[in-house]
Amino acid sequence: MSVIEVSHLTKSFGQNKVLDDISLHVGEGEFFGLFGANGAGKTTLLRILTGQLAADSGEVRTAGILISDPIAVKRAVGIVPEAETPPTFLTAREALELTCRIRRLDDVQGRVDRWLRFFDVDTRSDVLCRDLSKGQRQKVMLASAFIHEPRLLLLDEAFINLDPIYQRRLREYLGDLTGEGRTVFMCTHLLDLAEKLCTRVAVIDGGKIVAEGTIEELRSREGEGLEEIFMRAVDGENAHAP
Repeated sequence: MSVIEVSHLTKSFGQNKVLDDISLHVGEGEFFGLFGANGAGKTTLLRILTGQLAADSGEVRTAGILISDPIAVKRAVGIVPEAETPPTFLTAREALELTCRIRRLDDVQGRVDRWLRFFDVDTRSDVLCRDLSKGQRQKVMLASAFIHEPRLLLLDEAFINLDPIYQRRLREYLGDLTGEGRTVFMCTHLLDLAEKLCTRVAVIDGGKIVAEGTIEELRSREGEGLEEIFMRAVDGENAHAP
C-alpha cells in the first residue's frame, strides 16, 4: 500500500523549474530517504507533500489524501520542517500543549511529559523557546511532530543540531516506528546515517529523480557505497575528476 504517491509532478518559481516531472511512491512501513545537493528540489518537494505549496501540475497524495486538502494532510502526518523553530514566546511545555490542543488530543499532560522526558528537556520545560539552545529547540520541534503518533512522518534534516547521543536515540525511535509499520520520509545530507536507516532512497538533481532503489539494489548496480552513488548520480564523471 502506497502512503505517498507522486505522479508527474512539476513546480516552477517564475522561469525556474524546480521540480520536473517527478514520480515516486513510498510504501507503508518504509523508511524512505531523499538526497540532493542544495537547490536540487528536496525541500520544495517536501513542502508540496505537506500541503504548504501547490503543484503546477501532476497528482500528489500524502497519507492517501490529495494535497488539494492541505488541512486534512496536516492532521494526518507529523512534520519537521527545515530551519523552523517552535514559537519563541512560548515555553517548551506550552508549545507542546498548544500542539496537543490544536490536534484535539486527549491526555495532554501525559503526552507532553513523555516527550519532554524522552528528549531530556523536562528540566528546561518552563524556559521560553527563544532562550533554548538550537538543539533543544530542535527537540521541541521533533516532539511536536511525534506527539500525536502519526502513521507518516515527513522530516527535513531532522537530525540537525542534535548531538550524537540524541541522534542515536532518534535513530532508534524511528527504526522502531517503521518496524511497527509506520512510514518515514526524510530529506537529509547525512548519507552515513541514511545507510543505517533507509529501506529505500532516491537522489534528486536539477529537479529530476536521477537514482532510486533500495540501498542493496543501488550497491549491486554500482558496486559502491551510498556516498559514491550519490556523487555519481549528481555529478557523473566529474565527481571523479582530479
